[in-house]
Amino acid sequence: MVLVWERPARGARGPAPERSREQLTEAAIGLADAGGLAAVSVRQVARELGTGPASLYRYVAGRDDLVDLMVDAATGEVDLDVALTGDPMTDLVALAARTQRVQLRHPWLLEVAPEALRAGPRALDYLEFALRALEPVAGLTGPAKLEAVGVLNALVAMLSGAELRARRSPTGRQAAQAAYLDTAARRGAHPLLARALTTGAANGPTGGALPGAAGHAAGSGAHFERVVRRVLAGLLAPDPQG
Repeated sequence: MVLVWERPARGARGPAPERSREQLTEAAIGLADAGGLAAVSVRQVARELGTGPASLYRYVAGRDDLVDLMVDAATGEVDLDVALTGDPMTDLVALAARTQRVQLRHPWLLEVAPEALRAGPRALDYLEFALRALEPVAGLTGPAKLEAVGVLNALVAMLSGAELRARRSPTGRQAAQAAYLDTAARRGAHPLLARALTTGAANGPTGGALPGAAGHAAGSGAHFERVVRRVLAGLLAPDPQG
């Protein structure tokens, strides 16, 4: 199988191109921004561009190519022209924050099925930037650094999802779940949970600690930075096993 990045921008046969991959990508992103990833198909993109679906197969092999192009274009919106400070923690926290802003602008990114090796040209630039930020870290192998970037990206996606959920009006089910948690904690059978929830209420959001919990602005502001820093502290520590 040949990936979209390794194929010509359009088929060699047929009339002169009327469209470009950039136009297809822009149309697909517009559809996804408005209706989620499920709104994207070759047929729908063709309709947006005022052409027939068959004509788009001169530029992409199918929907997977469209999604690859969309993800890479969105990744390119993460600013990589920021000068590194030389402090890996500071630089990666800032990169995480810039990445989250893109994910909040394009929520469909969180719907794309994770693929360990999904990396277009802009994603490769992103990885190179993150690895440059990690250069000053001693005691981490190349694979360990890649693992750190992967875990960081997964964390950012999780926090972005929590932030997006927190922006929605709570449903009746969510209100009932919150009331149940509060009542259960007050019954005394779970004293550590009750204490943790009380401390959380005083110091910041705790949602997301429970499986499936939506959280309350759990991916935003100071909470976002605090969580990212705590996770990075572990990821950047020297591997005790060498």
